[in-house]
Amino acid sequence: MVTATALEEELRRLAGSVPDPELPVLTLDELGVVRAVHLHGTDAVEVELTPTYTGCPAIEAMSTDIERVLHEHGIRDVSVRTVLSPAWSTDDISDEGRRKLREFGIAPPRGGRPTGPVTLSLGATRTATGTGTGPAPAPAPGTAPEAGLAAGPGAGPGAEATAPGLEPVRCPLCGSADTELLSRFSSTACKALRRCLSCREPFDHFKEL
Repeated sequence: MVTATALEEELRRLAGSVPDPELPVLTLDELGVVRAVHLHGTDAVEVELTPTYTGCPAIEAMSTDIERVLHEHGIRDVSVRTVLSPAWSTDDISDEGRRKLREFGIAPPRGGRPTGPVTLSLGATRTATGTGTGPAPAPAPGTAPEAGLAAGPGAGPGAEATAPGLEPVRCPLCGSADTELLSRFSSTACKALRRCLSCREPFDHFKEL
């Protein structure tokens, strides 16, 4: 493993300071998508960038902003290379990034990748025990359930995929775990729309991946 030089670490810090174009409350470093920076000669830099999912529409804006920042700091030749392996996961979001999401009113992804078989709760879409408020709309054909977890055969309206070891999605406004799924997709594909059944406020949830 090649150790990064002090200058490469500084350039990586600069590249990572760029705000995420879809979630400007987070930097690319806090999001965990800047993988490495390689210096070639004295004024040529290659940045390795991993999208949150294949085909992410924000990758072009991220690359442009990284190039602009490094040009402003005297680097003449900047190239941004998309790296798909290892794949990005919500585990890569830093603790500071999760704190900022919470303060911004977005429930951060729950820690740890889901492991083991995926189970389904049919009918209710709440993440705490109790009686649901009714079925949620069926997902559009070809879309995945919340959190990118596959729904098993026979899953119908109101089915919410869960996995062992994942805690309930907590409301970022009041902290209640009594929340329900309204839509598997929100303003961006990486977020779901939920509602708190304690304070009754809707909120976004950054889905686990």
